[in-house]
Amino acid sequence: MKGCARYALVAGMIAAASASAAPVARADETCLSPYTAALIKGQEAYLHVWTLGEEGLGDQSDKLVTIDADPKSKTYGKVVSSVSVGGRGEAHHMGFTDDRKYLWAGRLDDSNIFIFDIGTDPSKPRLVNTIADFAERTGFVGPHTFYAIPGRMVIGSLSNDKTRDGVTGLAVYNNKGEFLSAHPMPAGNGGDGYGYDIAINPKKNVLLTSSFTGWNNYMMDLGKLIKDAEAMKHFGNTMVLWNLKSMQPEKIFSVPGAPLEIRWSLKEGDDWAITASALTSKLWLVSHDANDEWQANEVATIGDPAKIPLPVDISISADAKTLWVNTFMDGTTHLFDISDPTKPVQIYEKVTGKQVNMISQSFDGKRVYITSSLLSSWDKKGADNEQVLRAYDWDGKDLKLKFEVDFLAEKLGRPHHMKFSGLLEKASLDMPARAASR
Repeated sequence: MKGCARYALVAGMIAAASASAAPVARADETCLSPYTAALIKGQEAYLHVWTLGEEGLGDQSDKLVTIDADPKSKTYGKVVSSVSVGGRGEAHHMGFTDDRKYLWAGRLDDSNIFIFDIGTDPSKPRLVNTIADFAERTGFVGPHTFYAIPGRMVIGSLSNDKTRDGVTGLAVYNNKGEFLSAHPMPAGNGGDGYGYDIAINPKKNVLLTSSFTGWNNYMMDLGKLIKDAEAMKHFGNTMVLWNLKSMQPEKIFSVPGAPLEIRWSLKEGDDWAITASALTSKLWLVSHDANDEWQANEVATIGDPAKIPLPVDISISADAKTLWVNTFMDGTTHLFDISDPTKPVQIYEKVTGKQVNMISQSFDGKRVYITSSLLSSWDKKGADNEQVLRAYDWDGKDLKLKFEVDFLAEKLGRPHHMKFSGLLEKASLDMPARAASR
């Protein structure tokens, strides 16, 4: 397919999806694409963990680890399957296809992408496809965010195959794993060309992206990186608002300090998103101003920025009243009241590990899961190199530990990104009308 025709196909597909899409709550269950076919509103059955291989540990390979998350099961809190993909390429993030039957997972070092069949038997995912030419096809390296649109996967990457700095772009594939188009991040006129997360608001025809750093930095030892004044200059300081239908950037926001995960409010009628800047420890709000123009504003501080707590992941509640924030360096999990998103207030915190990274909550907000690994070259050393997954119940007042899996003791590696799945007989699934009628 020629470039123009391919672009027209993708843009047309997105336009049709946007025009027909009705609002729907989306969760991490609160960070899924709004085009994902089903939300698990009841008890999740399984937790899938994309895991970095560790030299000298087990088979040393990156792998997808599946843990039983059903409290009624005899294997609750235990590893029930593990699928190794071969080698260590810096396993990082994952994303479901729009039908939630397949899970795409990427590696930041060698840029390989692995597609797992989750739908046939969630307890035993199967590797069904490997995309090994992502860099060759797109010119980008470090596929990071996998964000579903109908029949397609939008992939946000962190770097490029020439200079390997943070200049990068978005790539679009179909669900079969075939490359369709590439869209460079805007550079110049306020844009730094950097990328990280993706989040879509179909009602407003908006796609938001954030920014991090390139291969040269994220593959460098963190201690060495912090001491390298030149390297520290090469972090993203922008967010970009794109026209979803045309896949063209429309506005660039100045958001200093590497804004990472983006979460749209899930509350009906809301049209705002929130992010956290890693290096400056701030919460930023993207919303409309009095003139109905999109703006980005700093709205809160996370911990003590002078100590660089390094906020890494955030999780918004389904009612958009609270926001969980994990800070990697001090191993602390924070909870903010964001019922007024212009004035977030921290209402709870707890040390949940020696280092903490990803945080995911159930749709009902009653269960919270935390993993420890950030990047193999950034994780702590020695006794502080804790590599665990911890599962908590949240009763509205305190996080109560339910189970933990020590990935080093189990010879699995370093746990990073998490996704939930459920069997129809084990989980209450919500099927949006738009997905059912496609």
